[in-house]
Amino acid sequence: QVQLVESGGGLVQPGGSLRLSCTASEFGLDYSTIGWFRQAPGKEREEVACISNGDGSEYYADSVKGRFTISTDNAKNTVYLQMNSLKPEDTAVYYCAADPYGRNCYRGDIMDFWGKGTLVTVSS
Repeated sequence: QVQLVESGGGLVQPGGSLRLSCTASEFGLDYSTIGWFRQAPGKEREEVACISNGDGSEYYADSVKGRFTISTDNAKNTVYLQMNSLKPEDTAVYYCAADPYGRNCYRGDIMDFWGKGTLVTVSS
């Protein structure tokens, strides 16, 4: 059974950093497209970053450009989201999702598998 498991969430002060991890089981990420999404209380889910190991495309939401970086470690079958200069408005449950077909990040609505999420709280 395909599983995506997120880790690395927690409480951090404004201006701080966190690195989220997403590890996949039962399928390889090396040809997949992987996205990080977040959902804050009372808000719709939004995609914050995406990387395609299929066609090399990358995407960042305007709200996180220059602060968040998505990367993959194929040897560990893991995707990371490095989050720097965190703001209170980054507080949300963060989910990773994967498209095993490696489609373009800008295509939209391509994710077939989803993790259960990890909570990030940015507060002093």
